[in-house]
Amino acid sequence: MLHVVHHADYTAPRPERGTFRFDKYMLVMEALRESGYPITEHAPDPMPRAWLEAVHSPEYVAEVFAAAVPREKERRIGFPVTPRIASRVRHTNGGTWLAAKLAMEHGYAANSAAGSHHALHDTGAGYCVFNDLAVASNRLIAEGDAARILIVDLDVHQGDGTASLTAGREDIFTLSLHAEKNFPVRKAQSSRDVALPDGMDDDAYLAVLSRELDDAFARFAPDLVLYQAGVDPHRDDKLGRLSLSGEGLAARDRMVVRESRRRGLPVASALGGGYGADQRAVAQRHAASMLAMAQENAASPPAAQ
Repeated sequence: MLHVVHHADYTAPRPERGTFRFDKYMLVMEALRESGYPITEHAPDPMPRAWLEAVHSPEYVAEVFAAAVPREKERRIGFPVTPRIASRVRHTNGGTWLAAKLAMEHGYAANSAAGSHHALHDTGAGYCVFNDLAVASNRLIAEGDAARILIVDLDVHQGDGTASLTAGREDIFTLSLHAEKNFPVRKAQSSRDVALPDGMDDDAYLAVLSRELDDAFARFAPDLVLYQAGVDPHRDDKLGRLSLSGEGLAARDRMVVRESRRRGLPVASALGGGYGADQRAVAQRHAASMLAMAQENAASPPAAQ
């Protein structure tokens, strides 16, 4: 069974300014529903304002809630923050928190959006408004649901916002594998950064990931894994610089779940990046990612459940 968090607000109208399109979020759910795999859908509540203000600047949160984000911040985000977008990002952030709660019960659960790892303390950036990974981690720890959270970020772009928002915390470890020469130009400092050369293929990537996961688990000993499962390392991605195949992405996702579950750790994934002119092809990659992780979770030994 795949437990997936989704809300109708995840799909917003195409912005008047900017190039970002929200079509893929609807198409991801269509692909999942048509896959034949057993799926249970869960609708998230909007993220409470106080939870967002615990990580982001209250002034910035107020700007988003009022759909009054200054134009210079909207330019960094990549699209205008309308009332529909404000509602959307509250639900996507609530979705990552809910996915984590479901993962604690079922071993693995997915949020069909979010992974907004570029959002910073007082502004959004790179198509990200609020940082669901940092906000959810902070709240889960504050509520006693987890004591130590490992954020595994395998988007092709470095999770600079997540690294910045969690810097100095001993209870959150950020691991980022990303294309060295890709956005952002100025990288933040994660707990562990691995900058990858252009064109890295499946075998080389999986070898690096295996080593880094083993090291992170040994060094940090988390009790929960949040996984930013961007599919933009795919060789056909419009904004990627790596050369993973579809099979390579599936092996990557299975490895994250397998290595977490054999240690008895729940895993919650957020969608992350994926870009291309053919939105349906991108959506299929995201859906395949979640299905691979659900199948790996189902194959976990009983002791890990």
